[in-house]
Order: sequence, then structure tokens, then C-alpha cells
Amino acid sequence: MTKLRRIWNAGQPSLNAWCSIGNAFVAEIMAAQGFDSVTVDMQHGALDYSDLLPMLQAMRASGATLLARVPWLDPAHVMKALDAGADGIICPMINTGDEAAALVSYMRYPPLGTRSFGPTRAAFAHGAGYAETANARVLAFAMVETAEGYANLDAIAATPGLDGIYVGPTDLTLSLSKGQLAPKLDREEPEIVSALQRIASVCQARGIIAALHCGTADYATRALGWGYRMVTVGGDTRFLSAGAAAAVADFRNQTGQSGKGAPGGY
Repeated sequence: MTKLRRIWNAGQPSLNAWCSIGNAFVAEIMAAQGFDSVTVDMQHGALDYSDLLPMLQAMRASGATLLARVPWLDPAHVMKALDAGADGIICPMINTGDEAAALVSYMRYPPLGTRSFGPTRAAFAHGAGYAETANARVLAFAMVETAEGYANLDAIAATPGLDGIYVGPTDLTLSLSKGQLAPKLDREEPEIVSALQRIASVCQARGIIAALHCGTADYATRALGWGYRMVTVGGDTRFLSAGAAAAVADFRNQTGQSGKGAPGGY
């Protein structure tokens, strides 16, 4: 049983990390910080499958549940990530119940699905008997992040075998507002907050996990109060840029330098 399932079975929320940098050492550092799960972003991250596999290897010792966000609803991407050893899949732009059912099918071996057998690394990463335990082990998350997906929320959430819905608030806001609201995390608009709360409520009613991508711990804590059971607070690129910017600002403030540097070369 994965760490996430143990946490949820105990009635506790979980904290997820996000990796967009295609580097095993960066992934190892992220996984060592105590997150319950770590997601490797193959959709918008600066990485591909050749980065994913060593990142999963580097993070294995952490004990965190390791997830992959695939680029799209495509059986090749889904099955390849699972064969590399991912514990679960987050799939973007799921808009209908049929698409959610397709995702579940790609992730489960027959008779529950259509996943092709060939767990090249997964069999080593997860031990003997992987074939017998994989269907119950892997986690399937559908991303609801469009007006169409939101309209079909009930059908998506009712999909047999779907473990949860992961909300992409930026795309959802762009879609629901028809581009009138600027893209950002941690929405405060009443209509968007209401939509986020409805998603959590529907997930609760269906007995599946509601997950939300957040920008701050404060907002993530609010989301738990709405019924979300997994929250993401930032990721490697944001942590790196924020930490570097804070160090530079602190130095400039203490030295009184403008930050423009000296003219002309070294």
C-alpha cells in the first residue's frame, strides 16, 4: 500500500510536491523534504521520459508516493510512466466521463482495463507480485480544468476505478471566465471559490480524493476546510526562484547596492 493510501485511510490530508525540472538530483532534494507524495510534471515540465525514470529512481528511498502528470490522455504516455515505476497518474484536460473511463482503463491490467503488461522497472521498484497488486496499487487522478470538465463533473467523479480529481485552478479559471480572469493560483473570486468548493463536495459524495494545486500553505489549509484531501504547495521551480530572489534581495538591502552591477565586463 502506498503512503498516500495509508494517510487517506487514516482520515488525514496529504501534502504533494511538484517537480518541473528534469534532473534526478533536484528530484531527490525535493523528495527528501518530507512531502507525502511527489509529482513529476511531464506535461509542462522541462523534461521527458528519459528524465522521468532516473528521477523516480532518485526519489525511491524517500518513501514518498511518486506520481507522474502525463502530457495528455494517451495510453502510450500513461503505460510508459507506470512501467517506469510511477505509483499513480495525474492526467490533464479530462472533460467527460468517457475520457475518465479511458484513463482508468489504460492504468489497469485486464480484466479491469487495457494496460499492456511489461513493467520494466516497476517490477523491480515495487517487488515481486507487482502484476497481482498493480491494479489496486496505482492511483488514477483526472484533472478537471475546463468549463466542459466542470459541467461533466458528476459523470467524471462517478467513473468506476477513478481514485480522485486533481484541480488545475489556473486553466479552470481561464476556461470558466472565458479568459477574463488572469491566470494565477489561489483564486479569491467568489465564483471560482464556489466552483472549487463544489468539486470537493462532489468528490466527497463519491468517496474519491479531491486534490488542489495551491501557491501557499495558507490557501492549502483553507482548501482542506472545503474538503480537499490532497494539496500541492509550490514546486521546484518556484522554490528555487523564490529562494534565490530572497537571498539576492537580502544582500542588496544589507549592502545598499542597487543590483544593477558595475558597468563593463568582469
